[in-house]
Amino acid sequence: MKKSVKNLLLLFIPLLIGCGIIFYQFSSLTENELNNIEKSLLHANYFYIFLSLLVALLSHWSRAFRCKFALEHLGYTTKISTNFLAVCVSYLVNLTIPRSGEFTRAALLKKYENVPFDKAFGTIVAERIVDLALFLLFVILGVLLQFDKLHQFLIDQQVSLKTIAFASIGIVLCGILFLLIWIYAEWSIIRKLKHKLSGLTEGILSVWHMEKKWRYIFHSMLIWLCYLVMFYIPIFALPETEKIGFDIVIMGFIFGSLAIGFTNGGIGAFPFSIALIFGQYGIPEETSVAFGWLAWTSQTLLTLFLGLIGYLLLPLQSRK
Repeated sequence: MKKSVKNLLLLFIPLLIGCGIIFYQFSSLTENELNNIEKSLLHANYFYIFLSLLVALLSHWSRAFRCKFALEHLGYTTKISTNFLAVCVSYLVNLTIPRSGEFTRAALLKKYENVPFDKAFGTIVAERIVDLALFLLFVILGVLLQFDKLHQFLIDQQVSLKTIAFASIGIVLCGILFLLIWIYAEWSIIRKLKHKLSGLTEGILSVWHMEKKWRYIFHSMLIWLCYLVMFYIPIFALPETEKIGFDIVIMGFIFGSLAIGFTNGGIGAFPFSIALIFGQYGIPEETSVAFGWLAWTSQTLLTLFLGLIGYLLLPLQSRK
């Protein structure tokens, strides 16, 4: 009973947050602004939206290849088609409970490719660590491109660089301390955790020891390049946004990516964050809102379509 209540809360709390953001966003718009949004969506050049969806499809295939390299290092040969369909299903599941798709993908690999759940999940955790590192590179790039604007913002908020430096050093030291305890401590609780997480640890470490490491890294970079291009291409779908600078695109991409993990697939939060960031650069709110919903809706529809196809094809492929 407790578990079912917890799952319901995990499902509905992010969904309610997203719906609340949608209500707040549209209730703050005037009738004229709503009409302008409608006109922008009706007259958008959907060729660029279709092009961005093709890039999204490429990112899915690239993620399927990356998964294959990690599992091969552990001694498990999987079909690219199974990996691809499992990725599609996992993205669909993420629209319900944020980050639950990782567990689903590991379960599907166990069911259809006989990969132990803990090892499959370990490789997925490793993917997330690599993804986080690449995302941080985008954050650093965004900070460098927008340093003057961010510095002025911190000054306005009375946050000193000294405070940020001390906070960053504290986080790094805590991380180093945790790693030292995990590696060298002989406490019984640490030994028990290491034993239980042995398969998970093997999956994570597979990245650093695999023979096809550079292919793995290439596909990791390709995935995130695709994500950026997926976000950038729809800029040209609206006449009002086609001249937006790359520095603004990077900031929108960063905050949009964060929003996707904040609610169920970014519902409400993604368009809201885009409108918030674009608004800081003088882009009209109705234009920002139209772009955010155009980009989010198209990608979400693709996720729904591919996820349902995955659910249908995985059992059929297994029978063959």
